[in-house]
Amino acid sequence: MRIGIPSETKTLEGRVALVPAAAGDLVRRGHEVFIQSGAGEKSGFSDEAYTQVGVQIAADAASLYAAGELIVKVKEPIAGDLEHLQKHHLLFCYLHLAAEPALTERLLEIGLTGVAFESVEENGTLPLLTPMSIIAGRIATQVGTTLLHRPNGGKGKLLGGLASAERGKVVVLGAGAAGGASASLAAQAGANVVVFDKRQDRMAEMMALGHNVTALYAYEQAVAEHVADADLVIGAVLIPSAKAPRVVTEDMVKTMEKGSVLVDISIDQGGCFETSKPTTWAEPTYDVHGVTHFAVTNMPGAVQQTSSQAISAAILPYVQRLAAGVSWREHEPLRVGINVEGGEIVHPALRADA
Repeated sequence: MRIGIPSETKTLEGRVALVPAAAGDLVRRGHEVFIQSGAGEKSGFSDEAYTQVGVQIAADAASLYAAGELIVKVKEPIAGDLEHLQKHHLLFCYLHLAAEPALTERLLEIGLTGVAFESVEENGTLPLLTPMSIIAGRIATQVGTTLLHRPNGGKGKLLGGLASAERGKVVVLGAGAAGGASASLAAQAGANVVVFDKRQDRMAEMMALGHNVTALYAYEQAVAEHVADADLVIGAVLIPSAKAPRVVTEDMVKTMEKGSVLVDISIDQGGCFETSKPTTWAEPTYDVHGVTHFAVTNMPGAVQQTSSQAISAAILPYVQRLAAGVSWREHEPLRVGINVEGGEIVHPALRADA
C-alpha cells in the first residue's frame, strides 16, 4: 500500500506520526511510504533520516496526498489538509469529531473512511490515546504550576509549600491516564491533591499515590466545594469518542479565588468546564472571572520529540494492519475505531451526539 505522512498544520504543532524507524519497518514489509518534505524536522528527524530507510520525499502537501492511499497523521485535518483529502483515502489520526461538527460534515462530504486514534479500543483500553493522555496530564500540572506564578497572572502560590507556608491545592477531575498523570506529578510536587472519579478501582489507585492525595466520588456538590478553594483545577474527564460532559459550571468558577488556574485536558472533546473554549500554543490562556484558563487542543505538541516517539510506537502495529488490505476490518479494535465512512457517521457515540 502507498502510505502518506503529511506535515502537521495545526498552530505550533511539531509532531510527526511515524518516526524514521517505524516508516522503515513499513518499507521493509513492501509498502511504499511517502513523507512531506520537512514533516519530521521539528521533532528532530530530517528528510535524510527518512530517505536512508527507503521513504520517498513528497515536495508539498498536494503531491503527498496524491501519492498516498493510507494517510497517517497526528492531529485532525484542518483547512489546508481538507483541500487534498479525497474519497479514496483511508485517514488514520486523531479526529475528535464530537467537538468538531463542521469537520464532521466536511469529512462526510468527502466520503472518505476515517479511523480515529481515540476510538480504537482493545481489551477495554484506548491504546492510541493513552500515551498522549499521559503526556497531556503531566503538561497540565507543569503548565498549571507556572501559571500560578505572579508574573504569569497567578496568585503567587508554590504548589508544594514549605515549612511555615501552606501547600497548594490541586483538584483533578477524572482518574484515567491523563488525570492520573496530573495527580501523580502534583502529588510528587508536594501539593494537596483531590481526585474525583466514579470508579472504585481508579480511586484506589489515586489513594495509593501518597498521603497527600484524597480520592472522592464525583458528586456534583463535592466537586463544587473542592473547586471553590482550589489553586489549580485540572479537567481530565473522558467519555470515549463522545463530547465531554460539563463538570465545572460557570457558577463554580465564580467561587474560585482570583489568580487560580483551570487547565482543561478534555478540550479536544469539547471541554469539561462550562467556561472552556479552545486555544492554541500561540495564545494559550484567557481570563474568566479572574481565573486563568488554559485549553490548548494539542497539549502534547509542545514536547514534539517525546510525543512523536510515543505515538509512533503506539500506532505502528495498527498501521501495519491497515496497510495489509481489506482484512483490517476483521480486527475488532480498528473496526470500532471507524468514525465516518462513505458519507455516513459510523461510530455510535458520534451518532448519539449528532
